Amino acid sequence: MTASELISFARGAPSLDIIDVDGLKAAADAALTKDPGAALGYGTAVGYLPLRKRLADLHGVAENQVLVTNGSMQADAFLFDQLVTSGQPVVVERPTYDRTLLGLRQREADVRPVSLEVDGIDTEELAELLAGGLRPTFAHIIPNFQNPAGYTLSLAKRKRLLELAEQYDFLIFEDDPYVKIRFAGEPLPTMLELDEGRGRVVYASSFSKTVAPGTRVGYLVGTPELIDKVRVAATNTYISPNMLAQAIVHQFAISGRFDDAVATVNAALAERVQVLCDSLAEQLPEAKFTAPEGGYFMWVELPESVDVAKLLPAAEERGVTFVKGTDFLLEGGRSTMRLAYSGVRVDQIPEGVARLADAVRSLGA
Repeated sequence: MTASELISFARGAPSLDIIDVDGLKAAADAALTKDPGAALGYGTAVGYLPLRKRLADLHGVAENQVLVTNGSMQADAFLFDQLVTSGQPVVVERPTYDRTLLGLRQREADVRPVSLEVDGIDTEELAELLAGGLRPTFAHIIPNFQNPAGYTLSLAKRKRLLELAEQYDFLIFEDDPYVKIRFAGEPLPTMLELDEGRGRVVYASSFSKTVAPGTRVGYLVGTPELIDKVRVAATNTYISPNMLAQAIVHQFAISGRFDDAVATVNAALAERVQVLCDSLAEQLPEAKFTAPEGGYFMWVELPESVDVAKLLPAAEERGVTFVKGTDFLLEGGRSTMRLAYSGVRVDQIPEGVARLADAVRSLGA
């Protein structure tokens, strides 16, 4: 590794060495051998039908409650187009995914951030806002290994959110692309499962984090009425999504290699998190963080004297980069950053943290 080689803690994507390339080659061959007509044809806006059925069975819903999209971000966009009304409040976590903030603000939503704690959104803060008159259209929640913080919503808070949604008549948008990327702790039921068909939850997930980001395959689960509205919008947008990619993902999922591929990713990320935590403790002992139980990201708080807007260029001069915490907030976060460990090899992490620590010292902080 040369000093000029950029070490990136910025991109939330798995490195190529932990993607099952051979398995995807075989899945592509199977898709084109077993179902070339559907894989290479236009199809319809609901997506590749065998994959749609598999997802419906996975979530215990009817097929007309599922729509498969070009990545979960497109699912988010379609959903926001249906649900967001200009000037109407929408609850988000503070911090939250920067593209979520962008999508909501582009649609002129009244974005209402609610504090994020280590065990998820502060439900009592939200309850106080609701009791005080806040009436959101929906609450956007990333329940598992949240982006950017890496935190996971506790079971108690999942249940409490559903109670509040029922009491105050709003939807929960459960944005869950990282659910399978768990390498510590016990899996929790989704809010979609806990809702038991009452229609309070719209669920989205993605294969970008488990199979490969280049597949761009995500999906939505919701009421038949909502999914049909999204289907019409999708039809008018692109006729159909990428059927070939969806057919490949389906073949990969039924081949028996999917679980092994996820296990490979999770084992690698567990090691990377441990090395990252150890390196931060050694090189940047003033940094505060909570080791995640899964996902791609970790939120790091630096001393208040450190301005990440100044730290980032100093870090990049030294060959390391990250994403400023301010990107995930409407205000505040001046001394915070998101470190993505998914795309860095284990051997790169100590050197990357050493460069980051040197950048911090260069600011005199």
